[in-house]
Amino acid sequence: MADLEYQVRDGIGTILLNRPQRKNAFTMEMIDQWAAAIRSARFDPEVRVLVLTGAGDAFCSGVDLDDFTAGEKSVLDHKNVLTERIHQVALALEDFDKPVLAAVNGVAVGAGMDMALMCDIRFVGESARLSEGYVRIGLVPGDGGCYFLPRLVGTAKALELLWTGDFVDAATAVELGIASRSYPDDELLEQTYAFARRLADGPPVAIRAIKRTVHQSARTDLRTSLDLISSHMAVVQSTEDSAEAMRAFKEKRSPQFHGR
Repeated sequence: MADLEYQVRDGIGTILLNRPQRKNAFTMEMIDQWAAAIRSARFDPEVRVLVLTGAGDAFCSGVDLDDFTAGEKSVLDHKNVLTERIHQVALALEDFDKPVLAAVNGVAVGAGMDMALMCDIRFVGESARLSEGYVRIGLVPGDGGCYFLPRLVGTAKALELLWTGDFVDAATAVELGIASRSYPDDELLEQTYAFARRLADGPPVAIRAIKRTVHQSARTDLRTSLDLISSHMAVVQSTEDSAEAMRAFKEKRSPQFHGR
């Protein structure tokens, strides 16, 4: 069994972290495969939604410290491990305009929590526990926690969680807006894939345009955002999928979308 598995089925791509014996702590080799899977899904018309989850009773316990600290490293080496290897996943997702769902089953710690935060939506199992635990081992969040977490919970709460490394349970994760929904552990994947199926069955051009606009609008002013959406609207309205949606609405049937 591979430490990271990627498969595509019925419009949904799944990245499975598959080292349950190490709570799915990731190695540098896994990071390379992870980023490659995202890049493959980006250009694959068969993939409309991407799901990330972990095998066994954990989502991801972060980087495998044995792999991370192996061998003598200079200051530049330590920086390059992050910028040239681990950050590949965040940067690949930055360019990925299809929906990305995280099914957080169990612990998500340190870089494992960061990897969940960089997804679009997080669903958590009732036993999930999340922590930006870097400070507990004298480190700073190395994989985007200082970027993603304040955007979800606000600056003050993010600093509290980053400074303490305190664990957040499933109910609190939903309350804070870190996760969208909590499910019984044995229903988590079923419910995540049911939601993914809804998105995969939707109009892919419109769904991707919505995601792009949300992220672009967070970095610009209202007038620019409205001008941007007028361009997106004109393009989307010209697609076959838009015409099919209108026909289906009038005929009171379910539309069939083809991404064009």
